[in-house]
Amino acid sequence: MGVQGEEMDEEEESVADVDSGEVLPKKKRPWVRAATSALRAALRVGLRWGRRWGWPAVKWLAALSLPFFVLVRGSMYAHQSMGWGTWSSIGFGVFGTVAVFSAYATWLWRRVTGEARLPRIVQQMLIAVVAGYSIYGLLYLSSGKVKNPELSDGHASLHPLMRLGASTYFLFDRDAVVTDLERTPEDYLEMGLPINEASLHFKIEDRYVHAMDIRTIGRSPSRNRLTVAYFRIMGFRSLHHVASADHLHVSLPVSRP
Repeated sequence: MGVQGEEMDEEEESVADVDSGEVLPKKKRPWVRAATSALRAALRVGLRWGRRWGWPAVKWLAALSLPFFVLVRGSMYAHQSMGWGTWSSIGFGVFGTVAVFSAYATWLWRRVTGEARLPRIVQQMLIAVVAGYSIYGLLYLSSGKVKNPELSDGHASLHPLMRLGASTYFLFDRDAVVTDLERTPEDYLEMGLPINEASLHFKIEDRYVHAMDIRTIGRSPSRNRLTVAYFRIMGFRSLHHVASADHLHVSLPVSRP
């Protein structure tokens, strides 16, 4: 009787505690505790691998992308914000890119040899490499990057800054295809479109075409968004057109006096 009386008293006390409005802590179910522990372990592993591999990968990607960014964006900045001419702007971008590569080479040379001064022959090689790449991008458009061979012949009519920006983009996007460059009024009539006299596909005062179309059909939305982001970051305009065919219209803004 004594034991049973004590058990009854304990039950009454616990009920009284609940009736008094006091919130008692609830025990977690076993599967909730297991899931929480697994999630914490996964986060710890992810953070550890992120610090070990993720951050170095980001730094290497940024280091490799910086020279191309300086070449194209530096040229566009000199042309749009500083008011420089086309070729002097490209020269400004080339100079900045050589400076970036020189900084990389100096750091590597110091790590390997312990000497702070970069040999003149290395500097000359860097200038030759950057100038050679720029000339290649300005003069050559691969036949695999155009919808039809005739477009390769019209590559020279495209503004040099657009050629430089496009060639750098094509270096990383092997599947990109140019669908249109220069147009004539007859081209608009054949497509059943009204003639747009302000179209940047026409040659303007500087004798260059300021627009090009890039194919979007058959490409994932994410890749098309990356294409738009690249050209906008570099200072170009990019619009998604669905007039004659679905394409991305990229243009170089015209400087007005």
